[in-house]
Amino acid sequence: MITCVVDYTIDASKVDAFEAFARTWIGLVNQHGGVHHGYYLPSEGASDRALALFSFPSLAEYEQYRTLFGVDPDFVAADRFRDEVGLRHPLRRSFMRPVQSE
Repeated sequence: MITCVVDYTIDASKVDAFEAFARTWIGLVNQHGGVHHGYYLPSEGASDRALALFSFPSLAEYEQYRTLFGVDPDFVAADRFRDEVGLRHPLRRSFMRPVQSE
């Protein structure tokens, strides 16, 4: 299993729009073979950072999911919403693996 950790820089004035964007992607990941663990938004104090964590059984299955970007109508609609509300946010993506107990 691999877990994708996406680190976003968000505009504090657009947190509501980012939250709507996040809800859409939670559903898309879950519908296409992944398990979305959630988006994490600022709670206390000033912050422009948000995180998303989701897992796929393997990197190959994650890459299969990525083939839908720009092609699948639901993915295209989610990206269109992002663009329409001006959610241009830099992000970093990294992949993690769990440590198993012995």
